[in-house]
Amino acid sequence: MEDDLDQSLDAVGPRLRALRRQREATLAELSAETGISVSTLSRLESGTRRPTLELLLPLARVHGVTLDELVGAPPTGDPRIHLRPVTRHGMTMLPLTRRAGGIQAYKIILTSRRAEPEPQTHEGYEWLYVLDGRLRVVLGEHDLVLAPGEAAEFDTRVPHWFGPAGDEPVEFLSLFGRQGERAHLRARPRGGSGKADRG
Repeated sequence: MEDDLDQSLDAVGPRLRALRRQREATLAELSAETGISVSTLSRLESGTRRPTLELLLPLARVHGVTLDELVGAPPTGDPRIHLRPVTRHGMTMLPLTRRAGGIQAYKIILTSRRAEPEPQTHEGYEWLYVLDGRLRVVLGEHDLVLAPGEAAEFDTRVPHWFGPAGDEPVEFLSLFGRQGERAHLRARPRGGSGKADRG
């Protein structure tokens, strides 16, 4: 199993290079979109830097592919969706969508307190909803703690960071739109007047 993981990670570099060239983007442009340095991106593509979840997430988002597609997870013949969680450095992420582009949905579990906040920026729009535990969200000048049932939405060009608010794990949903799509529920009365629209 470890060999399979190593093989999957070894194949990430060529895949990243192909995706970037497909989009006709330079390393500098990709760096501006993801907040990852040009040297790190270059080492990832050449295979001299081992990919981590923190690096793969923004790259998958920018390229409009799922994590499974990025690491080349084999498809199954079963029509049911088998989405495999990815765990790195106290973060478990389960992709809930498989299609490329549009809004991507993830279930994320953070099991340990992360290091001091290091806010990052990248293109897109994100919506977080806490299922269990307490989530600390640093967003620009704001330092917030979200409890179960609470949500936050923000432009990811604003410096942001999130982690457990205490020593307990936190579980939350993340909806991310690479091109700034916002996730909104619009409810209309049957009369169709439109006055009750919320978004």
